[in-house]
Amino acid sequence: MMLGAKQLRPGVVIIFNGQLHEVVDANHHKPGKGGAFVRTKLRNLASGAIIPETVRPEDTFEQVYIDQKMVQYLFKDDMGYCVMDETTYEQFYIPVNVMGDTAEYLKDNMRITVNFHDNKLLSVTMPIHVVLKVIETEPGFKGNTVTGANKPAKVESGKTVRVPLFVNAGDVIKIDTRTGEYIERV
Repeated sequence: MMLGAKQLRPGVVIIFNGQLHEVVDANHHKPGKGGAFVRTKLRNLASGAIIPETVRPEDTFEQVYIDQKMVQYLFKDDMGYCVMDETTYEQFYIPVNVMGDTAEYLKDNMRITVNFHDNKLLSVTMPIHVVLKVIETEPGFKGNTVTGANKPAKVESGKTVRVPLFVNAGDVIKIDTRTGEYIERV
């Protein structure tokens, strides 16, 4: 299916320069002088690189449909990250380079989404928020009420995040996987 540049929306996957790209952002601009244009940010699904691109509204792109599967993370070994398809119970490995930085949020039995095109594994989509237990951080002291002050905390997956001063080891916190920021104590 062909899409015009004005129809580009975040989440749509298109073929751009012969490769699969996911639209991260698309804004239509019509300046007072000159022709209209569409400013986009495209993520190359093969490399993960995000590129800014400006296109004309009359440009067209082929839309590609991606198959998504919910899988459950089981374990990591020298072959990569082992996951299980929740509908067929088939187990397969996700290579370390495909998992990328999202692996910092993984914990046993977590549900994640894997994206396929023509039965080829493209990428992994983490849940927007994850709930993880704080394993190690400096203790909070009564009276630490400085607004906006943060300290580092190591969570059960091994990632270190910045948390408010009142968060202690053993607390369970919610983290935004898109930004890596602390959201709230659970």
